[in-house]
Amino acid sequence: MSEHHHGGLAADVDKLLGAAASRRQTLRWLLAGAASVPLAGCGGGGDSGASTAGSTVSSGSSSGATTGGTNASCALIPEETGGPYPADGTNSSNGKVANALVLSGIVRSDIRASIAGASGVAQGVPLTIRLKIVNVAGSCATVTGATVYLWHCDRNGNYSMYSSSISAENYLRGVQAADADGYVTFLTIFPGCYDGRMPHVHFEVYPNLATSTTASNRIKTSQFTFPLATLNTVYTATGYATSVQNLARISYASDNVFSDGTALQMAAMSGDVVNGYVAELTVGVSL
Repeated sequence: MSEHHHGGLAADVDKLLGAAASRRQTLRWLLAGAASVPLAGCGGGGDSGASTAGSTVSSGSSSGATTGGTNASCALIPEETGGPYPADGTNSSNGKVANALVLSGIVRSDIRASIAGASGVAQGVPLTIRLKIVNVAGSCATVTGATVYLWHCDRNGNYSMYSSSISAENYLRGVQAADADGYVTFLTIFPGCYDGRMPHVHFEVYPNLATSTTASNRIKTSQFTFPLATLNTVYTATGYATSVQNLARISYASDNVFSDGTALQMAAMSGDVVNGYVAELTVGVSL
């Protein structure tokens, strides 16, 4: 982690937005890491600036058949609960307000490593998440600069900053501003399945990077999930044995979030366990 970061996300935003470069140049700078940072090998440690040997996953090079829906229709993604582990400043953990949005380095594409002094690295099957943000109120035009805060559990079903075993970590959380084509990209690991829920990823959408420092500015909170065929394959990998057992006891129909349908929340998948997966979803919001 760079020693020049002291003021968290708010300070980062002020510095970026005050630069002489244009808004589009700033956004490109923020997202440059998505194309250049290799996936860290499982089991290592280090801050968000560190990298270890591993496979690079990109949407254009992943192998395997695409499964799931592309969600290309112009429709609002359903509003869903942020759950008990948002770390967006709206609740507490271990007697302190849990707020990843103010962590130095939280604006990032690679979310596998902890930041701001924590050094853990999440282990699991590599996953690249690509969300396309579109404005339903504007004929589903792509939204450059719309900002996403995304988080999910690790392969054991635990959430950083909350679960007792990893409460000191903050990995698998990150903020990204959409590029000129409306995309945000996160490099992460495939989340596990914990008892009582289908595997899922949480996210909040903000109008822009400057407003993403405060949870009250969010315009959408939602979740997405993965095709069952993909889940069954991923969970054959090392470290996901508990997920196999938990997944056998739950379904989309019995899940408390996805029981009303997954048409707008089912990621389109490509890739494989060895090379990693790519999950893509179009997210309709109203701006």
